[in-house]
Formats: sequence, C-alpha cells, structure tokens
Amino acid sequence: MAEVNTYCSYTKNLEEGNVHKIYHDTQYGFPIDCDNELFGRLILEINQAGLSWNTILNKQDNFRKAYSNFEIITVANYDLKERERLLNDAGIIRNKLKVNAAIHNANIIVEIQKEMGSFQNWIEHYHPKTKHEWVKLFKKTFKFTGGEITNEFLMSAGYLKGAHNETCHIYKEVLKTNPKWNQ
Repeated sequence: MAEVNTYCSYTKNLEEGNVHKIYHDTQYGFPIDCDNELFGRLILEINQAGLSWNTILNKQDNFRKAYSNFEIITVANYDLKERERLLNDAGIIRNKLKVNAAIHNANIIVEIQKEMGSFQNWIEHYHPKTKHEWVKLFKKTFKFTGGEITNEFLMSAGYLKGAHNETCHIYKEVLKTNPKWNQ
C-alpha cells in the first residue's frame, strides 16, 4: 500500500509555490547551524508578533537585505542612522520596539559568542528545556522574546517539537536531520 503524504492542517490546502508552504516544507523545524541564520530567524519571529506569518514570509528577503544579511556583528554596530533607516524601510515592519530589540539582541549574541563560541553553542548548552524554562531564559537574556516568540523560534529552529504533526510527511524529514527531536 502506498504511503499517503499528509500535511499539517494549516498548509494542506495551500498551493505549490505559496511562501508558507515552501517554509513549512523546507525550513520549519529543520536544524539551523549558522549563527547569522539563527539570528535572522529570531528577527523574523520577533517581527511576526501581532501579524500573520505570511506577512513576514513575504517580507523575509526585505528583512535579510535591511538587516545586512543577518550578520550579527554588523547589526550589533548599527548606530542611530541605521535605526532610522530601518524605521523608514517600507519593506520591513517599522516598529521601533522591534528594531531596537533586533539591535540589542545582536549585541547580546555577540557577547554570547565571545563566552560560548557561538549562539548555537549557547542554545545547545541549555538544550533540552521545557517551553516554560526556555521562555524564562530568553526573557532574561533578550528583548521582545515572550512566550510565543520564544516557542516559535525554538520550534522553527528545531529545538522544540511541535513544528509538524506526526502524520505530516515533513515530520519524518525533520526527524532524519534533527536528532534533538528524539530527546
């Protein structure tokens, strides 16, 4: 009997080429092993607060360009002129709290890298934790990282289960590349 490819309910009716379907199939829950990409995902998750994920996905290339390809050290060194540039960039979310959080968090990650070698090492050092423990740690460490943002960031980067239903065929793909889900 042939295996039926099922999808998570929120993507099963999306057309091929839809940004959310592409994200679901190729990024959501898969491990991220590059600090700049982890930082970029954190920026996207922070900016999603109060908005639809489709809005963020449709602007993700704009975010990448606006935030210097998510280069942590570059963003950490943004000055007032760069903040103003971001706040005037119609291609991203122009929210002062979110812009300030991204720059602040870049500075925190630079310090984490000095201490732990990488942002990824810092996360790995604390893994595994419960959602509640992660939220407490992120709120203590970063700005604009409440419960939902922290949860989605960690799920999307493969540190917490929940990105896919177990019946979704992408779940099996994530399991192949993500041993953290087996912990």
